[in-house]
Amino acid sequence: MPNRVGVIRDVMDWDKLRVFHAVAEAGSFTHAGEALNLSQSAVSRQISALEETLRVPLFHRHARGLILTEQGELLFRTAREVFAKLAMTEAQLADSKDRPQGPIKITTTVAFGSLWLTPRMREFLDLYPDITVSLILDDAELDLSMRQADVAIRMMPPRQPDLVQRHLLTMHHKVYAAPEYLKKYGMPKTAEDLDRHSIIVFGDEARTPTANVNWLLDAGARPEAPRRPVLKVNNIYGIIRAVESGLGVAALPDYLSREGSQLVEILPELRGPSFDAYFVYPEELRHSKRIGVFRDFLIRKINDSLY
Repeated sequence: MPNRVGVIRDVMDWDKLRVFHAVAEAGSFTHAGEALNLSQSAVSRQISALEETLRVPLFHRHARGLILTEQGELLFRTAREVFAKLAMTEAQLADSKDRPQGPIKITTTVAFGSLWLTPRMREFLDLYPDITVSLILDDAELDLSMRQADVAIRMMPPRQPDLVQRHLLTMHHKVYAAPEYLKKYGMPKTAEDLDRHSIIVFGDEARTPTANVNWLLDAGARPEAPRRPVLKVNNIYGIIRAVESGLGVAALPDYLSREGSQLVEILPELRGPSFDAYFVYPEELRHSKRIGVFRDFLIRKINDSLY
């Protein structure tokens, strides 16, 4: 089996390598073609030519899509490293100029990104028009070391040891309901009153920043009469939309009350588990001007809106 450097040296047709990398990430010729603005047949021809040059199959073709062969996995790992380093070099070259400029790829959760971060991006881009921003809203953690994103706003401490982290804020769970729901079913006065209300909670598949995230099912409940949720959702943004629709009450992060939400806080004496948000990025981007100005902007806006 050739080593990685040898493989790249033999493959040095960058167009074919770029197409291969796109296909391996997308898992299909069609999706890779859309990303590269090429036809499916053109992508297929490039892959076939690359396989002929290397004299090994790179993909297993299936009706459900493409699966990398063992040789394909080897090449993909190498190609991914190469393109990650090229992206890093491009970013460092952009940062060598006086004015912050160049691309920055930011990832955070669906709810925080949709409700808090996205509305503030216009101000950031007005301040720094030479920076281009891509937002990736995903409750799963992307791999920053492989440049799936440049920076992340995460609702739990990072697990990778080679990442720089900055604590942003502590969030608290409070109880909310829509005015329409309260008009129809009344305002609960005590935690025990929740026995007579519809409660929306996280589903078993949800990625949550705290344990006992469905604490509202237990608050004031009688052991002999456990509460049953009216709806389980695997995503906090889905819970928010369900509460806004008037379906029931839920425990939600307190930043919602400062974002112009029409939801009403109920039972203010109840406090659920808190969790911390962190600004995270790879060590090699520590001196990036783009990262620095975005971090400072983020901290300033958090101080303005959450405290």
